[in-house]
Amino acid sequence: MNLLRLLAVFVRVNVLGEVAYRVNFFIELFQSLLELGTALAGLAVVFNCTDSLAGWGPDEMLGLVGVYYLVGGIISLMIRPAMTDLIDAVRHGTLDFTLVKPADAQLLVSIRRINIWKVTDVVLGAGVLGTALLRLGTRVGWGHAALFVLMLACGAVIVYGFWLILASLSFWLVRMENILEIFQSMYEAGRWPVTLYPRWLRFAMTFIVPVAFAVTVPAQALTRHADARTLAGAALLAVGMAAASRLVWRLGLRHYSGASA
Repeated sequence: MNLLRLLAVFVRVNVLGEVAYRVNFFIELFQSLLELGTALAGLAVVFNCTDSLAGWGPDEMLGLVGVYYLVGGIISLMIRPAMTDLIDAVRHGTLDFTLVKPADAQLLVSIRRINIWKVTDVVLGAGVLGTALLRLGTRVGWGHAALFVLMLACGAVIVYGFWLILASLSFWLVRMENILEIFQSMYEAGRWPVTLYPRWLRFAMTFIVPVAFAVTVPAQALTRHADARTLAGAALLAVGMAAASRLVWRLGLRHYSGASA
C-alpha cells in the first residue's frame, strides 16, 4: 500500500507540473504518431516484397512493433527520466534530500520523476498490439497471453535493472549521459526481431544490452516462437538483474559523499 500511495503522490505532482505546459502533449502525440507511422510504413514496404521475415509473418511483426512501442513508452514514461534525475542528483549532491526521507531511497528515485505525456506511447503501443491480436485471431490462446504478460514483466524488470546499474555508476564516474544514450540507440534496433541480425549483434542485443528480452521475447511468447529454455532464461535473468542492480545501488551509496563533501 505504501508503494501505491507514494506512486499516486508522485503521479499527481508530475501531472500538476506538466499540465502547465499542455502544448507539450500535442507535440509528444504528433512525434509518437509520426514515429509509429514510419515504423508501420516500413513494415508495409517489407511485406510487399515477402510473406515472411526471419520466420515472422506480417501480423506477428505488427505485434512486435506494438510491444516495441509499449515497452519504449514505459521506459520513457518512468525509467529514463528517473535514472537521468538520479545521475544529476549524484553529481550535484542533491541526493541527500532523498536519502533522509523515511522510505527506501531506491524506490523514491525510481518513481519520483514521471514524464506523464509519454503515456501516449504506451497507449499507441497497446493499440497496435491489440490490432495484431485481432488479426492473429485464434492463433493466440490464453496460455500464450499469460506467458506474454509474464515475459513483458520480466523484460521491464531487466530493463529497469540495467538502467539502474548504469545510473549507479555515476557514484564512481563523472558523466554517464552518453552511456544511457547507447542503450536508446540499441533499443531502436528492437523494432525488428533479434533473429534477423548477425550472430555477434544478436549476442550483444541479448546479453550486453538486453533489448531482446525487452521486446523480442515477449512477442515470441505471444506468437508461439519462444521455447521453454528462452522463457526460463528471461525469468532467471529478471531475478538476477533485480538482485545485481540492488547490489550495485547499495555499493554506490557507500561511495556517495553528498553535497557537504
